Amino acid sequence: MKVGFIGLGNVGGKLSGSLLRNGIDLTVHDLNEKLVSDFVAQGAKAATSPAQLMRECDAVITCLPSPSASDAVMQEMLPEVKPGKIWMEMSTTDEAEVKRLGAMVIERGGAAVDCPVSGGCHRAATGNISIFAGCDRATFERILPFLTTMGRRILHTGDLGSASVLKVITNFLATANLITCTEALVTAKAAGMDLNTAYEAIKISSGTSFVHETESQVILNGSRDISFTMDLVKKDIGLFQAVADRAGVPLEMNPLMIKIFDDGIARYGERELSPNIIKRLEEATGLDIRAPGFPPEMVDDEPEEPGYEVVPQGRA
Repeated sequence: MKVGFIGLGNVGGKLSGSLLRNGIDLTVHDLNEKLVSDFVAQGAKAATSPAQLMRECDAVITCLPSPSASDAVMQEMLPEVKPGKIWMEMSTTDEAEVKRLGAMVIERGGAAVDCPVSGGCHRAATGNISIFAGCDRATFERILPFLTTMGRRILHTGDLGSASVLKVITNFLATANLITCTEALVTAKAAGMDLNTAYEAIKISSGTSFVHETESQVILNGSRDISFTMDLVKKDIGLFQAVADRAGVPLEMNPLMIKIFDDGIARYGERELSPNIIKRLEEATGLDIRAPGFPPEMVDDEPEEPGYEVVPQGRA
C-alpha cells in the first residue's frame, strides 16, 4: 500500500519516520521544504501538492496544527478521492469537523478515519505511541498493518469521530495532571521539601501519573521541553469543552484550566512551552523549581516493538 503523509512537524515527522523506517512506500508533503528534503534523503518521495498525494497514494494521512489547516488540505485533495482511497486524520481535531470532512470523502467512495495519537513526542519517535482509530471495522482492518508500524497500542474506538472525542478527553486529563503537578512541586518547595525526594515520593505513590513521570522531569531540569506549546494546550482543552457543551455537561474544572492557560499565554506568549505554566507560580512565590539530575527532554528508552490491537475490557 502506498501511503502519503502531509504535515512533518513535531509529531507528524516522527510518525512518518516510523513508516519510512519500517519499509512503507511513503510520499510526503509539507510547506517546509527542508523537512521534505530531509525525508527524501532518507528514501521517501516528495509530492508537490496534497492533490498529487491523494491521486498517487492508496491512503493519505494528515497531521496538521488546526482544523482549518485540515480543511484547506482536504479541499485540495477532494477532487482526487475515488473508491478505495483512504483519508486518515491524525491531527487533534474537533469531532464535528472530522465527521464533516469525512462525509465528503465517503460521498466520493473513499473511506475516512480519525486516528489521533497519545503518549508524547518521545514515544512517537520510536513507534511506541498509542493510536486511536475511529472508522468502520473493515477500514480499520485495512489500515491496521501500517498503524502498527507507527504505534504500539492500537485501539479501534468505534465510528468516525469517536477517536477525536477520546483524544481530547485524554488531553484534558493530561492538562489537569500538568497543572496539579506544577502546584504540587511549588508547594513542596515552599514547604521546605527537597525536590528530588518530592519527585520520588509522588512517583511511588497513589499521586503518580504519566504526566508526573515525564513532564515533571523536564520541569525540574528547567528546560520544560516536551515539544508542546501553550496554544496547542488551549486548542485541545477548548475542543474538550466543545464536546462537553454539545453533550450538556456542566464542567467546572475545564473552564478554570482554560482561564489558567489564557493567563499563561497573555504572560509568556502562545508558543511558550506548555510546562512553563509553572512560571505563574514561580513568579508568585519567588521560588525556582529546579533540581539536579533530571533530563532536558524525554527519550523513550524502550525498544521499538511490533504494534498490536488493544481489545477493550469486557469485549471478546
